[in-house]
Amino acid sequence: MNRFAGKLTEHSLPLRHTRTQVLQINVGKLCNLTCVHCHVNAGPKRKEIITRETVDRVVDWLAKTDIPTVDLTGGAPEMIPDFRYLVERVKSLTPSRHVMDRCNLTILLEPGYEGYAEFLAKHRVEIVASMPCYSPDNVNAQRGDGVFDGSIKALQLLNSLGYATDPELPLHLVYNPNGAFLPGPQAELEADYKQELREHFGIEFNSLYTITNLPVSRFASYLKNNNKLADYMQLLMENFNASTIDGLMCRNTINVSWQGEVFDCDFNQMLKMQWRDGDRGLHLWDIDPADVENREILTADHCFGCTAGAGSSCGGSLV
Repeated sequence: MNRFAGKLTEHSLPLRHTRTQVLQINVGKLCNLTCVHCHVNAGPKRKEIITRETVDRVVDWLAKTDIPTVDLTGGAPEMIPDFRYLVERVKSLTPSRHVMDRCNLTILLEPGYEGYAEFLAKHRVEIVASMPCYSPDNVNAQRGDGVFDGSIKALQLLNSLGYATDPELPLHLVYNPNGAFLPGPQAELEADYKQELREHFGIEFNSLYTITNLPVSRFASYLKNNNKLADYMQLLMENFNASTIDGLMCRNTINVSWQGEVFDCDFNQMLKMQWRDGDRGLHLWDIDPADVENREILTADHCFGCTAGAGSSCGGSLV
């Protein structure tokens, strides 16, 4: 039973694609961290990464569209062998596309990744960085020992390159709750983050995005293991906010897997809710961008996570 679809019907709210503004590419599950809240189950031992052949097919398809923004996520996107190649190919398109990198910060300090921060700055790549708190204890509990200190050093490095002060080098931080509860008001949290990080570490950033933890993959396992899944789902459903629907990221985003498969969002990708043509799963190069508009979006109960409270998207709260 899809309770979310029932809720949409109850409120007479259709959920369909509009014009595509973002191509989000999940380049794989390889990551240097193993975070509790990760919906991808990413980690250092994962082998799933995008190949150069798939990179070329995705970028060749993108070149035939007017989609303005490419959003790179993972895993740690920087860890794939063809990360620089992918960014350079996208930026070389005519017209050039805006590139976003969803960065865990610590990867920029790992051996073998020296110079990646400078590479991102050179190519004017927007950085959206995970920083679940300005408190060391909370960050390390969610993401691992020592991650807070590494994140601070990486943010200071990015600031030294012009991130957050140069208008062409935006740097945003992402807050995820450290448990089974909804994020607090985004504006208030942003003000607290800016004060604490500036005062104690001299760090500047542009915006804070609050993102609700969705009951998918590793976070779902955490909830089940702690007998919190039913209560958390109830919390999400009770806080459904109809005014979030218009701003949902699935409405203007096409999500692509490391194998080129097409989904409505990264959460649907993890749940294998792939676009299909009859019995056949679709890849990006199978679809005509013009045919995506007004397409009905695939939903399930996890979608309550994006519509609870102030809403949640890759760009933070929605209302």
